[in-house]
Amino acid sequence: MTSSSVIALCLFTAGPLHGAPLQLFEGVEPHMGTLVRIQLYARDTGQAVRAFRAAFARIAQLDAALSDYRDDSEVNRLCRAAPNRPVPISADLYAVLETALRRARETEGSFDPTLGPVTALWREARKQHRLPDDDALREALARTGYRHLHLDSAARTATFDIPGMRLDLGGIAKGYAADEALAALGLPSALVALSGDLAIGAPPPGKKGWRIAIGSTGEVRILANTAVSTSGDTEQHLDAAGQRYSHIVDPHTGVGLTARRMVTVIARRGIDADSWSTALNVLGSDRGRQLLRNHPALIVVE
Repeated sequence: MTSSSVIALCLFTAGPLHGAPLQLFEGVEPHMGTLVRIQLYARDTGQAVRAFRAAFARIAQLDAALSDYRDDSEVNRLCRAAPNRPVPISADLYAVLETALRRARETEGSFDPTLGPVTALWREARKQHRLPDDDALREALARTGYRHLHLDSAARTATFDIPGMRLDLGGIAKGYAADEALAALGLPSALVALSGDLAIGAPPPGKKGWRIAIGSTGEVRILANTAVSTSGDTEQHLDAAGQRYSHIVDPHTGVGLTARRMVTVIARRGIDADSWSTALNVLGSDRGRQLLRNHPALIVVE
């Protein structure tokens, strides 16, 4: 990261930190297919730049591991492995897959990290402005299913049951990356934004929290030490055959969602907010409310 990518926003000073007033800084870099925006409070430009470098480097590291868009990523190397053969994986990939499988079980498969063969077809369909071929969709759906992915915590390995499986961590990786970037900053008062995923640290000096606009209504909430994720079809969708298909695919049918919906989840961790916001889009309001009775700590805004 060059110094030109750090924009100093010295909006106000607050209480002293080791004798120096705090100033607000902002840094922006492209990562994970979006612009990552980080705001933080530091005592000087040098401290801010060091924090930005650590956080952006951490995000780049996670993109190299978790992105299914990159042929050389760890997740794609895992997908090329032969079935029924345990493959050692990194601590990051293991942490994401462990949470992804837990979310899949909790949502009865409405969140499924193995949906890669199907989402690949829908990505190509959006490029071509046409619906995926029915036969190709059925074949791709046959190569999915979270129950065919197994983790071994002792050996830290992952194993696929059937050939041709492919992971898509798009509904969870940005939330995890936001969490990790916030931790990498090493400064308490900060906010990391990866598109619709926010990881929020301690309040700005002298404030109760960060002002965050929530969901489609833009309702402002004052938040600190939490995470926010918003999922919907406002940016990525396919209009075909007189219907609007979301980039969010129902794992049970292999078809992009057609109901216009935006879901925002506030949770302690970004990895949870991200995966739940995706799952709740698939579940719909009624089924989602039923499942959320077991998760009272989550705040959901539709």
